[in-house]
Amino acid sequence: MHLEKTYDSPYNDIDVGLKKFMTGVYSWMTIGILTTAVVSLFTVKTGAVEHLRSNGILLLLAVAEVVLVFILSMRVWKMSKNAAIAMYLGYSVLNGLTLSSIFLIYTDTSIATTFFVTATMFGIFSIYGILAKGDLTHWSRPLMMGLIGLLIVSIVNIFMRSSRLDWIISIAGVVLFSLLTVYDTFKLKQLYLTHNNGIDTIMTEKFSIFGALTLYLDFINLFLYLLRFFGKSRD
Repeated sequence: MHLEKTYDSPYNDIDVGLKKFMTGVYSWMTIGILTTAVVSLFTVKTGAVEHLRSNGILLLLAVAEVVLVFILSMRVWKMSKNAAIAMYLGYSVLNGLTLSSIFLIYTDTSIATTFFVTATMFGIFSIYGILAKGDLTHWSRPLMMGLIGLLIVSIVNIFMRSSRLDWIISIAGVVLFSLLTVYDTFKLKQLYLTHNNGIDTIMTEKFSIFGALTLYLDFINLFLYLLRFFGKSRD
């Protein structure tokens, strides 16, 4: 009689746990993106976007977004789970109000097309980040320097108004946030694998919110830079 030896490998436990963790991250990221999209469309359809734009409220909303991201990124571990979720969804709503202005610049069709292109690219790069076997931690410094450089050049071009430089910035933005999607997904995987034996369910859920915010920002920025190429002006 042949008896097949069976046993539970610890790697199987990690794989199952990692899949569950990343599913939570992607689920919250999707909820955030859908919240932003619904709020943007509602703001446009009701005509509120014109009021936000004409009264300078968009600038105040942008400042509020930066504050929320900073607080959530720095203090998510000390917040309650519900507080972290509320701040994340609040940020998604604020970003929806801010991004509603793109519907005044680009056609609905080109925005939808860009969204699906972004989703496809993001999915490919994020999967690569999960499956990456090597150590990508050395990407951190170059990517951070790239972000800082992109921000500085973008500010400079506000005053220069160079179309050629704007084109270069757009290409650099697409490349940078594509690489950031790979790196941030890899970093989230490593974060879970490093701490999965020492964190409880509540902390895991907080990790999911933090991860969702990170990938949400990558997705939105990739979308905005791609929109410069695929967006068709209403003029």
